[in-house]
Amino acid sequence: MAPLRIALLSPLPPLKGGIARFSDRLRQALESAGCEVVPVSFRRLWPRWLLKGRPAVEPGNHVSPAPPFSLDLMNPFSWFPVARRLRSLRPDVLLVAYWSGLLAPLMAMMRRASGLKTIVLLHNFTSHESIPGESMLKRLLVSSSDGFITLSRAVESELLAFAPGVRTLSLYHPLYEPQTPVPAKADARRALGLPADAPVLLFFGYVREYKGLDTLLEAMASVLRRDPAFRLVIAGEFMLDSSRFREHARRLGIDNSVAFREGYVPAGEVATLMAAADAVVLPYRSATQSGIISLALGHGVPVIACNAGGLGAQVAHGRTGWLVREDGPEALADGILGFFRERRRLPLEAGIAEFRLQLSWNAFALESVEFLEHCIGRRG
Repeated sequence: MAPLRIALLSPLPPLKGGIARFSDRLRQALESAGCEVVPVSFRRLWPRWLLKGRPAVEPGNHVSPAPPFSLDLMNPFSWFPVARRLRSLRPDVLLVAYWSGLLAPLMAMMRRASGLKTIVLLHNFTSHESIPGESMLKRLLVSSSDGFITLSRAVESELLAFAPGVRTLSLYHPLYEPQTPVPAKADARRALGLPADAPVLLFFGYVREYKGLDTLLEAMASVLRRDPAFRLVIAGEFMLDSSRFREHARRLGIDNSVAFREGYVPAGEVATLMAAADAVVLPYRSATQSGIISLALGHGVPVIACNAGGLGAQVAHGRTGWLVREDGPEALADGILGFFRERRRLPLEAGIAEFRLQLSWNAFALESVEFLEHCIGRRG
């Protein structure tokens, strides 16, 4: 059988963000599995005013995707030449990364104009931020798709409740292995100006409303009343006004115990932040799955997470981290202190090592390829 030819429509490096990182790693895994991958990336995802001066590409990486596969999500006139080019190349299948209802019109047009069987890699079925007319956009998504690969049972359940009978494959979010050498904990803390022997928590990634950083700051105030040695590092790009959180920390009287490292974290700095942390904290109010968990566990760092949405399926309580099963700052504070009280008795190293074997990109790619071949009729 000839190698499967997959057109992968997704943000890809040099664009920054979790979707670009995921799709680039998936591209590599699919190629290792013997597929031919045709990358279809973007030159622009959002209008300039929405970025508020933040760069759209990885720091130090200003290479633009090569034409003809260079989409502008804000300009539908850029979509048609790409669709025509794909129609002439005739790959076996179009695989589309989907995380927001804003992508539904693009996906529907690409499927119709290219004539390709279209499978959706569904990161989220409902957008994190409210979008007018999202129910209509969901219907457009479902009617324009030949199958769905989801990254959690929570997303699959939401999809099937909306559209019973659609063809789905529920997988997982594979782990991200370190891209650079991981320093010793003492060296990492020295580089970040952190105490060598303090319990250190890390909040990592884009700061958005649903991620609950305000809850974490309130929980830290409670933690510090009971153990003033704790430190919290907040590292990532703020999609909200960062002064709101800095002022909140000051009002709580914890600003001397909280380090803000504002801005997008380049790949070369991730390992240092992870090495310095005793745990990565996800105080999320809602979630389907999280690439931050995959990043933390891939670096061997346990996770303390609120049991929101699909996060409970990503964190094995007592083996790869700690699940906080109740809402609110006090419950989160109790969970943080409970984890640190019990962690020396927990099989964290063995549990994380087992997860790293199970949640591999190679296994994800192989299962995805089998599903794609079923969807396009290459397998019975």
